[in-house]
Amino acid sequence: MIATVRGFMHQLEIFGRTDTGLVRPNNEDTFALNPGAGYCLVADGMGGAAAGETASRLFAEASAEILGTSQIADEEEAAGKVQKAFQRANELILAHVQENPNHKGMGCTAELLVVHTSGYVIGHMGDSRTYRFRNSALKQLTRDHSLVQDQLDRGLISAEEARNHSMRNVVLRAVGVDPAPALDTLRGPVHKGDLFLLCSDGLTDMVTDESIEEVLKANHPLETLADQLIEIAKQAGGRDNITVVLAKIL
Repeated sequence: MIATVRGFMHQLEIFGRTDTGLVRPNNEDTFALNPGAGYCLVADGMGGAAAGETASRLFAEASAEILGTSQIADEEEAAGKVQKAFQRANELILAHVQENPNHKGMGCTAELLVVHTSGYVIGHMGDSRTYRFRNSALKQLTRDHSLVQDQLDRGLISAEEARNHSMRNVVLRAVGVDPAPALDTLRGPVHKGDLFLLCSDGLTDMVTDESIEEVLKANHPLETLADQLIEIAKQAGGRDNITVVLAKIL
């Protein structure tokens, strides 16, 4: 799915794609693009089968409910709506579990990017990630809420050990698991040519940041770049669902 929006300070082009991968029988990831409101998102469901798929879908629905279809004028409004979107999704998932006890433990990690008239706001929870590619260099903007990242930050393991750790998929924060989860909110300006990458860990668990950067340096159309990122994750084993959303400031 590709979409372009005009009317912001900059023109925004967005593309998203998801793939089941080579091992999982179903896809628990969800992505959504709304060019009219200037936002996009990736959510990676947890809880198995229908539960994970439902959690990620509820996050997308909550975001659509809160963000609507109109352009957001300023940073404070964007930040407030990002916070409310995560809160609403959290409420919906907890309510679903209460009505469906067999889905206990469901939730999702999530990335939500909102581009307003002068910059961006990102909401982040879990081990999905948001990157920015600027001047041919890739930068991870979010920090994983995971057991392995916590051990890495404390100097208990090396970066190489983190990549191959047996518990690398244990997340410490997720939407719909806790009544009041802590949300990371990031803000910044946008520059012409900035490319934002939102992705599930099905990409980053399989390939290095250096490999992602090499793909993006080719400066192909967003659809081609997304296909290539998914393909290298599958070539590396494709052990999980792989979801990629690319948003470019034109």
